[in-house]
Amino acid sequence: MINRIRDIRRQKGLTLADVAARCDPPTTAQTIGRLETGMRSLSLVWMNRIGAALGVEPQLLVKADEDTPARLVARLGTQGAEALAKPMDAILPVALDGSARLMAMVVDASAGEYRAGDQVWIRQIEPEDFARAFNRDILAPRPGGRFAFGRLIDHRDGRIALLPPGAGQRQVIIDRPAWLGLAEMLVRKL
Repeated sequence: MINRIRDIRRQKGLTLADVAARCDPPTTAQTIGRLETGMRSLSLVWMNRIGAALGVEPQLLVKADEDTPARLVARLGTQGAEALAKPMDAILPVALDGSARLMAMVVDASAGEYRAGDQVWIRQIEPEDFARAFNRDILAPRPGGRFAFGRLIDHRDGRIALLPPGAGQRQVIIDRPAWLGLAEMLVRKL
């Protein structure tokens, strides 16, 4: 089993001390750090305490070694979609059919219908399936490890055109992307 406490904690923007203080009863940041790194055994009692502190089901804190998790790969900010410095496991609140090839993007700054704090869950599709993404929001890889995000408005001769969310944005043209990420689910805190 692989411990996912650190990924979940970082995704929620919490420090070791924050999680330690949220535990019932409170513990130390050092203890949480040891549980994250595996230097201390993660018992069922600790899974329940840390799961409650992070606001997730305890079973999300670990995963099987052979699972290929969905990855948080991009961030949508004021300058558009940006690649994360280091992709991390994305925590899916509900099951989607066929979880293979899932990715997620977090929204840092509101743009169009997307609000800061939203997560957009994306399914990777191959070039032969690009037509089914027409008039849908997509994440497209660009050269240099960058991304573009927006509504797919044209697909012709291997080129795609997309319109980023938000007023006043200019159309983006990408030549022969290897894949597209079709937005399938929006996760928004209430």
